[in-house]
Amino acid sequence: MVSKKYKDMLRNKSIIRQLSEFATARGAEIGYENVFDYSLGNPSVSPPQKFTDTMIDLLKNKNSVELHGYSQSLGIPAVREKIADYLNGRFGMNYGREHIFMSTGAAGAIAHALRCVTEPGDEVLTFAPYFTEYQSYINLSGAIMRVAPANLEDFQVNFEAFEEMLTEKVTAVLINTPNNPSGAVYTSETLKRLADIMTAKEKEYGHDIFLISDEPYREIVFAGTEAPYATKFYPNSISCYSYSKSLSIPGERLGYVAVNPDCTDAEYIADMCGQVSRGIGHNCPPSIIQLAVAECLDITSDLSVYETNMNILYKELTLLGFECVKPGGTFYIFPKSPEKDAVAFCEKAKKYDLVLVPSDGFGVPGYFRMAYCIDTEKVVRSLEAFRKLVKGEGYFQ
Repeated sequence: MVSKKYKDMLRNKSIIRQLSEFATARGAEIGYENVFDYSLGNPSVSPPQKFTDTMIDLLKNKNSVELHGYSQSLGIPAVREKIADYLNGRFGMNYGREHIFMSTGAAGAIAHALRCVTEPGDEVLTFAPYFTEYQSYINLSGAIMRVAPANLEDFQVNFEAFEEMLTEKVTAVLINTPNNPSGAVYTSETLKRLADIMTAKEKEYGHDIFLISDEPYREIVFAGTEAPYATKFYPNSISCYSYSKSLSIPGERLGYVAVNPDCTDAEYIADMCGQVSRGIGHNCPPSIIQLAVAECLDITSDLSVYETNMNILYKELTLLGFECVKPGGTFYIFPKSPEKDAVAFCEKAKKYDLVLVPSDGFGVPGYFRMAYCIDTEKVVRSLEAFRKLVKGEGYFQ
């Protein structure tokens, strides 16, 4: 008999992936250039030239076993050392390579971190709006996901709900800043208050509560926005990073776990990640990508297009009547739906070849997400489709 758990999951497939497939099918009918596909957060800019040149140089000059063979279970030691040094220089930390574990993207990093700091039945608390796949990451680890309702004013933390829900059963808190889907960036004030509450609760309950910080959008921050490093505020912190967005290489699947050297059992957690890999099969990310990324730690792709796109959309959507918190980073915008049922609204948008993601899966009903990691020219052309949608459906009259 096949697994009932995973078979049941087939009834609840990713809405983002389903909409992306719809956009592709619609594009085959009318030309994909005529489908305004805001479904999938797939970076639209090229990797830095240095990354490409480094890959070519490695292929020409490195031993094939070194490039294509298995790396060590925790990742290539020299790569881990370089990442530790980079983080220390940038954020004033004191990481050693023993605190770094190489993972298959941020998803793999979170999967490992969760298993290192929870036991089956423990609760993991996160905040709405949250990335839809958190449910799978947490629940399939054996832990139980709990969600604090959103602070709809600015999508910072709802502290009243957080304090109430941070019970003795919670052993980890999962945050995402800059945030997918809202584009909000947690402030220093938010992170300090979060840390103060967690510290007090650790003392009250007599056990560790770990902060797992999901940070794949760390480099996509817009003018005037501060993006503090969450680990600096709380000792029991684990940072989960991906190079998918900063270097525009999501298909290469490379990220890392960085364990705060001041956290409980810091000397063991990266090694424990290696043991977790034995059970979930995320071990040994591609050696050649590890080596190439290690030469590109201090650069990014040209990420400026995302701020350009955000400003265009924010200006037009708010002029049309949509309510929206202006994003501070990422390549997502999260407007309020003009009707209570966001699923119904997004279905209507399809008639205008606008592919938008309803917010239900993000834990906040009545909103929709747009991934504006598309060409600016296409963003501009989509504005007329929004005007037709608003007029055709009678919104904001």
